[in-house]
Amino acid sequence: MELGIGFFGDLPHNEKGEIQAAKNRLQDIIEEIKLMDQLRLDFFGIGEHHRPDYAVSVPEVILAAASTVTKTIKLGSAVSVLSSSDPVKLYQSFATVDLLSDGRAELMAGRGSFIESFPLFGYNLADYDALFEEKLNLLLQINSNERISWKGSFRSPLNDQQVLPRAVGDNLDIWIAVGGTPESVERAGRLGLPVVFAIIGGSPAQFKPLFDYYKKVYEHYGHDLDKFRVGVHMHSFFGTDASEIAGYYYPVYSAQMDRVGASRGWPPYQQNQFDIGRSKNGHLVIGDAEEAVDKILAMQEMFGLTRFSAHMDVGGPSHDRMMKSIEIFGDKIAPKVREALKK
Repeated sequence: MELGIGFFGDLPHNEKGEIQAAKNRLQDIIEEIKLMDQLRLDFFGIGEHHRPDYAVSVPEVILAAASTVTKTIKLGSAVSVLSSSDPVKLYQSFATVDLLSDGRAELMAGRGSFIESFPLFGYNLADYDALFEEKLNLLLQINSNERISWKGSFRSPLNDQQVLPRAVGDNLDIWIAVGGTPESVERAGRLGLPVVFAIIGGSPAQFKPLFDYYKKVYEHYGHDLDKFRVGVHMHSFFGTDASEIAGYYYPVYSAQMDRVGASRGWPPYQQNQFDIGRSKNGHLVIGDAEEAVDKILAMQEMFGLTRFSAHMDVGGPSHDRMMKSIEIFGDKIAPKVREALKK
């Protein structure tokens, strides 16, 4: 099982609730990725957002910068909002990162959990599903063919156009991110694409039928089980003392839940939600190394995971705390998980 970290580039807020500078956060992200690489974590993913509380709107720029200061870690989006992107340009951007990193780039496509990118880039939110379906089809064709002829409903046709540069080995590693709809799971399984489930609420066990459905569809369409890959993305944060790190992180985490929730009609986030999430059967991997190892191994056993992504910057915790959390994940958690999986 691959072990790695995902970010959204959340911007820290000061005691007055004011957003801090994106410049500092972007520079910190590069330092944090360097540490992940030094600790031999398997992958890093960065999300795309177009909101004032996130620093990253163009993941491929961050990944290109990270490619020059890392050696082995895979570098990917988590996610690229394909519905409001141009698949030609997106492939070119990630192929460039792939060339810079000597084949370490990944592209994770998703529909996005926010809608700001649709009006920003001139798309109608009413076309939410159709946009993703059409653009994914085009992206996959580009990934397999240097020259392409194609016609769709949302962009101009391509008539024997050459798409350059090409990724190392010509093809990018393309993943699909899903939030929990059967339609998204069916699409990924039908196309034989690796998938990551975002488990950011409720009990992880509730997702088991979707994992089973994905594998069933994948097998039904005759895809190679030796290439079967499935992962989870879960909110995570680590410290040396479980109670201390929970006490530090709750105000940071809950404040971000409330900022997001304000635009979605959610009630204020409560301490008991956080505590239930951190419990044995909850969706939060927040605590010390021992707790994290137990929960990650339980997720692997439940779902047959080939990848675990610790989403570690919700709410914008301090850079020092981030570096410590990454260090614990790389030095204490990852080795114990890997050793347990060998048995």
